[in-house]
Amino acid sequence: MKKITLLLIGIMVISCAQQRMLTYPQTATVDTVDTYFGTKVPDPYRWLENDTSSATTAWVKAQNKVTNSYLNQIPFREKLLKRLTELTDYEKIGAPFKKHGKYYFYKNNGLQNQNVLYVQDSLKGAPRVFLDPNKLSDDGTVALTSLSFSNNGKYAAYTVSRSGSDWQEIYVLDIATDKLLNDHIVWAKFTDAAWRGDGFYYSAYDAPSKGTEFSNVNEHHKIYYHKLGEPQEKDELVYQNVTYPKRFYTADVSEDERVLFINESGEGRGNALFMKDLTKSNAPIVQIATDFNFQYSPLEVIGNNIYFFTNYDAPKNEIMVATIDKPELKDWKVLIPEAEQVLSGAQIIGNKFFLTYDKDASNHAYVYDLNGKELQEIKLPTLGSVSFSGNKDDKECFFNFTSFTIPGATFQYDVDRNSYELFRSPIVNFNSNDFVTEQIFFPSKDGVKIPMFLTYKKGLKRNGNNPVYLYGYGGFNISLYPGFSTSRIPFLENGGIYVQVNLRGGSEYGEEWHIAGTKMQKQNVFDDFISAAQYLIDNQYTNSKKMAIVGGSNGGLLVGACMTQRPELFRVAVPQVGVMDMLRYHKFTIGWNWASDYGTSEDSKEMFEYLKGYSPLHNLKKGTKYPATLVTTADHDDRVVPAHSFKFAATLQACNDGTNPTLIRIDSKAGHGGGKPMTKILEEQADIYSFIMYNLGMKPIF
Repeated sequence: MKKITLLLIGIMVISCAQQRMLTYPQTATVDTVDTYFGTKVPDPYRWLENDTSSATTAWVKAQNKVTNSYLNQIPFREKLLKRLTELTDYEKIGAPFKKHGKYYFYKNNGLQNQNVLYVQDSLKGAPRVFLDPNKLSDDGTVALTSLSFSNNGKYAAYTVSRSGSDWQEIYVLDIATDKLLNDHIVWAKFTDAAWRGDGFYYSAYDAPSKGTEFSNVNEHHKIYYHKLGEPQEKDELVYQNVTYPKRFYTADVSEDERVLFINESGEGRGNALFMKDLTKSNAPIVQIATDFNFQYSPLEVIGNNIYFFTNYDAPKNEIMVATIDKPELKDWKVLIPEAEQVLSGAQIIGNKFFLTYDKDASNHAYVYDLNGKELQEIKLPTLGSVSFSGNKDDKECFFNFTSFTIPGATFQYDVDRNSYELFRSPIVNFNSNDFVTEQIFFPSKDGVKIPMFLTYKKGLKRNGNNPVYLYGYGGFNISLYPGFSTSRIPFLENGGIYVQVNLRGGSEYGEEWHIAGTKMQKQNVFDDFISAAQYLIDNQYTNSKKMAIVGGSNGGLLVGACMTQRPELFRVAVPQVGVMDMLRYHKFTIGWNWASDYGTSEDSKEMFEYLKGYSPLHNLKKGTKYPATLVTTADHDDRVVPAHSFKFAATLQACNDGTNPTLIRIDSKAGHGGGKPMTKILEEQADIYSFIMYNLGMKPIF
């Protein structure tokens, strides 16, 4: 690669929204060219993949200077930040969960950077702080990512991440003394602590080379057993598979410590599953499910029975049961068969199944006995999403419920009486009765009906001129459910419509819906999103000059693809931490793991050409009028590395016709989004919404 000189000689463009000149840094180019099946593909900004180089650091600084200058001159940006801060400043309390006779819950007083874990001896007892992640750093960038209690009730192991990275560290707390032990695990990833006796299983990688911690491909995931009091270097290697160094391997132990389960994933859409009988000395690790096209998840071990949640030959999921002495898939029996609606969640609480079924992207809850008989439906307040909290022996449980206009409320459920009552609900400076949500089904390009939710202020007129925030994801078997966010409130209060589209690629209608948005059918996802926008225009909700599209990660790819395919259809585009280079995504950190949804440019000539046909980076064309664009990423994103956004933003600035602003916002000490402190969340949301509202021509009143 040629030596890179970063020239800060600007090119002059006119922003229609600002009516002033924007000077972008001129990004240096290199002559790197890759050849795929005889086709040469230039990659002039390859040097930006080196996220730790001085040249990239200088480029980031220069881009942020331009972006911050633009955002700071938006006249209502500071008032919006103040309003968002006021809205967020309310007490947020999670559902209680019971461990060893005590109740635990997470709470945020309002603007704390991280949620604090509390404990109380009874539901009416005085809460006291058990673990406060805000004390782990000065700026709130250390986040608590998981917590697990030893089965003897003596210890709690917790994992933390720093600056938003997927890398985790494990610490152990003595519950009786509230003192940290000397045990400290580093370079762990995608794991928690699975306790067995005075020790636990965890998954980790070898320490990466200095300077490559957040970009290199992760290989050789291993499962270890750590005995309390021992240094990490003495931990027992329990499982590895050198034949497949890129796959993930995670451990789980039944509560009675009789069974160790090992999950192997990263090949196909599902996982393989292994089991070891811990009651027998030197028992082998036995593979009990092998087909990576299906998902196999152990729920509980009760007596001699193992209960599984799976989509094996059941695209909408079902519950199966096996025995410890005959655990292989061929001996599993269907307990609760696949139904018309998608089974999206299952827990055993009070020795009963609490099942969540989805109907048109909204949750419905039911209780079954352990023989598979339906006992009752739990009637939920309205269309929304629900999550349960409880253990297999509890006689009570809790569930959180939320919708687009209802902040998360916690209900207490009596398992035996099948009754529930409101346990607590937040007090938010927001009147939900002023707003309404409707669900619409519209035809996509191929005629398939796609659902979407619209939330807006009552009395809104369909005059074709309402601002729209159009959001989607469409991938990796992930459903988008109704949910509440204070960030949307100022937009809604000022006449905006929040639209959430349930695209193919998700799991709203089961595995077939997922597959319909993968690999050589990925274009369906973009067609669904574009069709949603067109429906809103055709039905007088809005027009193309009043529409913003937003999405993160795989949703960032969605935004990038749609804005390059139909740039005239949208006024604003905000691709967040997006997968923008579809030819090289698999060469960084865990990107290879996304091949089950995307395929790779190395698979075949046909797959390469398909990927290149929609890859956002490779479909930007010089002289095109693209929407006002704010690309967002972060320096510690080791899931979708920032190089995706860097190269896309540089190319977009070079290709855009100069009409609309083309900016990139690069956060520091932040990652893919998880664990981000409240201060950073508020700053980011203020920037995104002010950019959107400004470029949609809104004049908000706060």
